[in-house]
Amino acid sequence: MKRLASVAGLLALATLLLLGGCGKPQFSDAEKKTIASLALNTLPSLKPDTTNQYADVPAAAALGSTLFFDVGMSRDGTVSCSTCHKIDRQFQDDLPQAVGVSRTNRRTMPLAGVARDPWFFWDGRRDSLWAQALTPLENPLEQAGNRAAFAHYIRKRFGERYERIFGPLPDLSTVPANASPLGTDAEKAAWNAMSPAQQDDINRVYASIGKAIAAFERSIEPQQTRFDRFAIDLATGAKPVGDAVFSPEEVLGLKLFIGKANCVTCHNGPRFTDNSFHNTGVPPVDGLPPDRGRVDAVAQVEADPFNCLGKFRDGDESACRELRFMVKDGPQIMRAYKTPSLRGAASRPPYMHAGQFSTLDEVVAHYSKAPLAVEGVSEVHSLDLSERERAALVAFLKTLSD
Repeated sequence: MKRLASVAGLLALATLLLLGGCGKPQFSDAEKKTIASLALNTLPSLKPDTTNQYADVPAAAALGSTLFFDVGMSRDGTVSCSTCHKIDRQFQDDLPQAVGVSRTNRRTMPLAGVARDPWFFWDGRRDSLWAQALTPLENPLEQAGNRAAFAHYIRKRFGERYERIFGPLPDLSTVPANASPLGTDAEKAAWNAMSPAQQDDINRVYASIGKAIAAFERSIEPQQTRFDRFAIDLATGAKPVGDAVFSPEEVLGLKLFIGKANCVTCHNGPRFTDNSFHNTGVPPVDGLPPDRGRVDAVAQVEADPFNCLGKFRDGDESACRELRFMVKDGPQIMRAYKTPSLRGAASRPPYMHAGQFSTLDEVVAHYSKAPLAVEGVSEVHSLDLSERERAALVAFLKTLSD
């Protein structure tokens, strides 16, 4: 009984130290500054996308929304963008690997705040939101279509809407029903038989499809959570009330997140991401093709005709700084993947680029142990967190979803 009383006393003392004598969480000025930087109210206004002159045109966003949910934008008429990006699931699908017309090798990423990213997909193989939107359309595992078929579909279904936004559609009377430089052998042959002018016309329609979808996706922004209400009260000195009150465990988790556990090094800013790529020693998934992450994506984004330096970009090259000065080689990009936002993460398992971990407990345990990377060098060092500390981190992460 004396031992139990002693343990209870220690827990009570720890609670007092965390919350202070008046029941308010105790943070240093430096900690308060870091916490304030994570709050959603510090998120700056969305910058214009100068590579997409239609990014903030309401009619383009409306057309993009229609296309986003349209299963006609796939080879077999069964898959749309929303098949994987489900509107009621933070625009993701809860699967370890996305399933379009077939199973892919990567986890679907949520879309809240995606327009603020400099790179897209887990490996950053596209450098604009509109170029990203094009990629699944022709991916044989996702929507499996081809750009000539999409151009014909746009003319048939949305011709007037398209032309009010983007101007006249090209003459498609001699364009094959199915043609693409990335499609089947027959589609590639049909594409190569087209004149350069026809190819350019189809590519411009295709780029406009991506720009419309991107205009819609720009409207998807993160929502305020318990953490944000807590952070605002902490910054203003107000006494938290209601769900803005953090438990001692959540306070400890927050302190660990910005301190000992060092999570904030990569998960920083109001979206809890540094928008960069890191090797964190996440293991591959048995049965999936080899995946080297960022190191292979560099060549892909450079070769993409719809990248920022390509002729389908609006505006000038001043917007292309990320692409022009990206890190192209080195051990640090081997099996490196983009830091995902942690907002809403607690309610969208599984985790990592191929759904390697089923729970946040597994994620935290991975970072606590910091196993060696199977290829390249992991940036993570063992945290040696106690069971109580791991549970506290998970408790804090849940406040980013409530």
